[in-house]
Amino acid sequence: AVTRVTVGQDSGQIVNPDGVRHQIHGNVLQSTSRVLKEVVDFSATAVTSLEWGAYPLLTFAEVPEIDVLMMPRPHDPPLGVGESASVPSAAAITNALFDATGVRFRELPLTPERVRAALNPLPPPEPLALPPKPATGWRRWRVPLGGAFAGMVATAAALLPWHSSIAPIQRPDASVFSAATLERGRRAAAVGACNICHVGADGTAFAGGRALETPFGAIYAPNITPDPAAGIGAWSYPAFERAMRRGISRDGHHLYPAHPYTSFTNASEADLQALYAYLMAQPAAATPSPQTALAFPFSFRPLMAGWNALFLPKAAVPPNPARSAAWARGAELVEGLGHCSACHSPRNAFGAEMRGTDHLAGGFTEGWHAPALTAKSLAPVGWTEAAFYDYLRGGWSAEHGAAAGPMAQVIASMTPLPDSDIRAMATYLASFNEAPHDTKAAAQKAMIASEAAALSAAQIAPNGARLFDGACASCHTNTSGLASLALSSSLHAPRPDNLLHAILHGRPAPQSARLPTRDSATDVTAMPAFRDTLSPNQIADLSRYLRARFAPDKPAWGTP
Repeated sequence: AVTRVTVGQDSGQIVNPDGVRHQIHGNVLQSTSRVLKEVVDFSATAVTSLEWGAYPLLTFAEVPEIDVLMMPRPHDPPLGVGESASVPSAAAITNALFDATGVRFRELPLTPERVRAALNPLPPPEPLALPPKPATGWRRWRVPLGGAFAGMVATAAALLPWHSSIAPIQRPDASVFSAATLERGRRAAAVGACNICHVGADGTAFAGGRALETPFGAIYAPNITPDPAAGIGAWSYPAFERAMRRGISRDGHHLYPAHPYTSFTNASEADLQALYAYLMAQPAAATPSPQTALAFPFSFRPLMAGWNALFLPKAAVPPNPARSAAWARGAELVEGLGHCSACHSPRNAFGAEMRGTDHLAGGFTEGWHAPALTAKSLAPVGWTEAAFYDYLRGGWSAEHGAAAGPMAQVIASMTPLPDSDIRAMATYLASFNEAPHDTKAAAQKAMIASEAAALSAAQIAPNGARLFDGACASCHTNTSGLASLALSSSLHAPRPDNLLHAILHGRPAPQSARLPTRDSATDVTAMPAFRDTLSPNQIADLSRYLRARFAPDKPAWGTP
């Protein structure tokens, strides 16, 4: 978006300022219009040409007067600069091209591709083809349940007993909880990122009301403050524990698995008790949350009894005596309150997490691709314990880039966690990956491949190459301190969702703007949004170029 043009000329003191000013004014008009090299007549609103006649200079009326500012240089000797020193730039170039080729170019920039296309027109490039996006719920469901499944679950639900309500209690007195318990509860809420879902519309912590979009309709996060009427202040710990581990509310109705109770069933008893104490010690908010009202048959909550019978784990993650205490703590956090698999595991046809080798192998949530955290990662450099720690602690890894979207919120939520818990999570997640390898060599190989692909990528998407050079290259170079785009999981992903989010909406700075990596201290800043600057075609061109340049071993997005 061009809003101002500044033309400078180092010419010493000007002998005839009025003549130069007049000539510059005229040439600015020529550069922004379709005038020829013949004699023309300028007026306040139009220009008359022998070929075109009179027509408006510009198509919008809000353009201000053209100002020509002459900078006095009284200490420089006069160099005899007059009107001839002001060259009509773009107008002169287009006239020369017309004389040489017979083709009149009427738009800038005069790129080699545009000139070649005018001399030998080529068919336009195919639009960026995106495969159908899988229907996703907020971190949870992917495929709508069909009629057959609904019938099956209804049958199962009919055979299962109804759950009774648990009697309400007086709101617990927060003073009965110890400071150590409340601190442990604060950390439990942090690793569970509870306030990301349950934050109130006005920002009140845990006040609820956020709409979680699913293929079946909006599911509203409830108020979990200790207000007795609008929140959970009348809930006893057994009622809270049942909701967390089995997905059944205090009054006996089933919760939807948008509440990740399939993961929370793995949380330790001590963490759940501390989380209950922490929530009961928060300020009460009397704001009721909107009622969830899905379309039939999904509005019939007893159907969830059948779903739970099929997919709710019956036991916690078993201990592994061969593993360290850090690994065990990491398993408890990752598979329990952290519910990492809710986003990072694919879903089956019934919306349940896939297990086995597909566990943590990548999924889709909120329009984002949650990459694989295991050896199935598509990134050119595999995940290591050190990379996981850097990413989870500060939101940035030198080998994988910066967190964005929902993951950036999760990283921010986990700020209160001690380093020991972050390292434990990194230890556990690293166990899903291959043995440590030479990450530097792998990174160097990917960056060399991206440099070798620069020319072919520019031929595939020349407009995208120029956009990258103008808008991206100043930050995304191998010497900028940022992780190379050749290492980005977003560019190696099966779909461009994450890249498009980054281009359209930008990315926040990581939790630590200056991250100590294993080799150096690296400044990492926020990325601006380009949704108001780049057109859809430009974003498609840029995306094609980035994929071809920095993931040359991957097929173009949309390729069957």
